[in-house]
Amino acid sequence: MTHEEAVDRYFLEHRAKVLDIAAFLDRLDRCDSVQNDYRIDALRKCVKVLLEENDSRTEKILNILSDHSNDPLDAATEQGASGAPLPE
Repeated sequence: MTHEEAVDRYFLEHRAKVLDIAAFLDRLDRCDSVQNDYRIDALRKCVKVLLEENDSRTEKILNILSDHSNDPLDAATEQGASGAPLPE
């Protein structure tokens, strides 16, 4: 697939995803109170990685959003995955 073919095929889909992320961040900025949240911190780190020009962005983002701990927890802190590792 050529560069032009890839852009023609996938641009609109990914344009919508970028707009969705922007809308989410705008929504957070309009909240009555602003709180630090490790998940949003991780998302912001991911956005910075997206702006890099290299072919390992996916791996870097996966590492940002992955829990690298080796020790099991005594008990779950929540019912489902949070999508980002808890801060240390």
